[in-house]
Amino acid sequence: MARKIVITSGKGGVGKTTVAVCLAAQLAKKGQRVVVCDADFGLNSVDFTAGVEELSSYDVIDVIEGRCRAKQALIRHPKCPNLYILTSRHAAPERYVSPQSVKLVLDGLAPQFDFIFIDSPAGIDDGFHRAVATADEAIIVTTPHLPAVRDADRVVTMLKSYRLEKLQLVVNMVRGDLLVLGECLSPSDISELLRIPLLGVLPEEYNLSCDVFNTHKSFKLIANRLLTEKGKIFDPSRKYSGLFGGVRRALKKRL
Repeated sequence: MARKIVITSGKGGVGKTTVAVCLAAQLAKKGQRVVVCDADFGLNSVDFTAGVEELSSYDVIDVIEGRCRAKQALIRHPKCPNLYILTSRHAAPERYVSPQSVKLVLDGLAPQFDFIFIDSPAGIDDGFHRAVATADEAIIVTTPHLPAVRDADRVVTMLKSYRLEKLQLVVNMVRGDLLVLGECLSPSDISELLRIPLLGVLPEEYNLSCDVFNTHKSFKLIANRLLTEKGKIFDPSRKYSGLFGGVRRALKKRL
């Protein structure tokens, strides 16, 4: 039975959709059968992020309205056979789709998969509640910037009212040079502020526009921690420590 995990954030632009797709790809490469469901009916960007926007015939709205079965709406990724995408391209922001109808679709798929990631809209509007109502766990994505952390705190408060099995944190776009100098919030500080455990850290220098199937080591570590509930967390500050780290910090300041 699949673990249904909503990927959410307090504000846009923190890399939530990329985290969902890249993490799903890493798990799929480890032999897990994974679905990424696009529940962000306003932006509908999961298929573009995964590079399968030309392959969709049906989507989750077609399933809900009875035009196809759930399996027909799944896009099997050509580069990663264990990864499936369920788009929402026929959805419109003003169109009401009930949480129960989406949950029914995902519950029907759950026995055939190991993970279902639900890409939620940012913020705490109706779309957020629809996405969270379908999930058993949540991963909150934020950056080390105070506005993002403040908004993430609001999301955590809302998520706790759903009594999900797990809430975990991924801190994205972390600059290792600033961590060494103590000039930004550390991931552990953010975890303590939000009062949820840290699942993983992604460095700023990771190119988020690159092919999601050539992912950074940090995503592999997060995938391992999701599977085993233990293991290392990526340390972006490591290469900026010591003598050679000082040189790297100086070079980065000049860029």
